[in-house]
Amino acid sequence: MESSQIKPPQFVICIRTDDEDLLTLRRIYQVIEDESAARSNYLRIIDNEGEDYLYSADYFIKVEFSRDIEQALLSVK
Repeated sequence: MESSQIKPPQFVICIRTDDEDLLTLRRIYQVIEDESAARSNYLRIIDNEGEDYLYSADYFIKVEFSRDIEQALLSVK
């Protein structure tokens, strides 16, 4: 039987963009888990408009933060 585990939040930093209204260079974005998108080299990101959208994974680098920083990032609205 498979046990369900809560995965920690994942964050990325934007390193490339085609539309600066939607993605800001050097900004931290939260990734929404989407296995189908990941198989096609895309990430589901909550963009500058507050919408989740698929972007090329090449636009971002993954970063890991301490639990305290993750909680602080998640609490920012």
